[in-house]
Amino acid sequence: MALPVITISAGDPAGIGPEVIVKALITGKPADCCQPVVVGSLELISKTLKDCSSDWQAISISDLSQAGSGHGLIDVLDIGELDLRQVATGKACEESGRANGIWLRTAADLVQRGDAGATVMGPVNSESLKLAKVALGDMLGMEPGKRYLSLLSGPLRVVHIFDHVYLQDVCRLISEDIVLNAIEDTHRSMEQWGMKRPRIAVAGLNPHANGPQENDAIIPAIKKAKDSGIKVEGPISPDTVFRQAIEGKHDIVIAMFHDQGHIAIKTWGFAGNCALFLGAAYPFLSVGHGTAYDIAGKGIAQPDMMLSAILQGASLAAGNGFLSR
Repeated sequence: MALPVITISAGDPAGIGPEVIVKALITGKPADCCQPVVVGSLELISKTLKDCSSDWQAISISDLSQAGSGHGLIDVLDIGELDLRQVATGKACEESGRANGIWLRTAADLVQRGDAGATVMGPVNSESLKLAKVALGDMLGMEPGKRYLSLLSGPLRVVHIFDHVYLQDVCRLISEDIVLNAIEDTHRSMEQWGMKRPRIAVAGLNPHANGPQENDAIIPAIKKAKDSGIKVEGPISPDTVFRQAIEGKHDIVIAMFHDQGHIAIKTWGFAGNCALFLGAAYPFLSVGHGTAYDIAGKGIAQPDMMLSAILQGASLAAGNGFLSR
């Protein structure tokens, strides 16, 4: 069986995205489970390989049917959208945002058309995207209110119902429909990616999962999900549910808000975690860090998260579910 093609947008060219992508690919591990293709600039990836003192080479391909060039080679779908002379390492600029936006859209379009099995987003810079008038959410084709940031770190996988939302607003906005939609979308995505009858745990919002939000929204949503045949438990006390997942009792945890899930992930295993955006019709992954302008160009960026994102994307695209390590 042919290995799935994974598109990787090159990330903000002024940041560490190209570096962590190159470092992840030259481990040789991605080529064992997928055909990775960088959507970006051949000049940029070639320069990055040189900066990393690698003897690998970047080669240009015109379409994804040419993917899989072999060991020592990085396939680059160069769509001619970057003038590298206008980019200063470590600084936000319109050129970086514009090119990065086009690479992201192209990488996602190729998966949506069925030419690739998953896409991985190199780290983006919000200021550069803003200068280029690029709206990330709109480009990714995910319906507002139906996209969920998920973090994966070994056996601990966490879906966040609310991400960058004030805690007081989480308490005000949470509803039965919002929680039920998150459970159903999580279940649907996991089954689509090869995990039959996934075991979903839902964290409570309040200490010991006991409060008005549990009674009015979380418990009724879980009951409806159970009645429809979804294997879901909860609400489980937030101080317990993540440990249970690490020990193998649950396949994934639905957290109520940003810090509830992020603290658990970053305490358990920060190095090598990656992000998965539920809400797309295909596996859409990224890293858990930004463009790190302060260390861009210094050759010290660590590729663990990018490598994890590529390998997880390959496993999901192949219908093999999540990797556990």
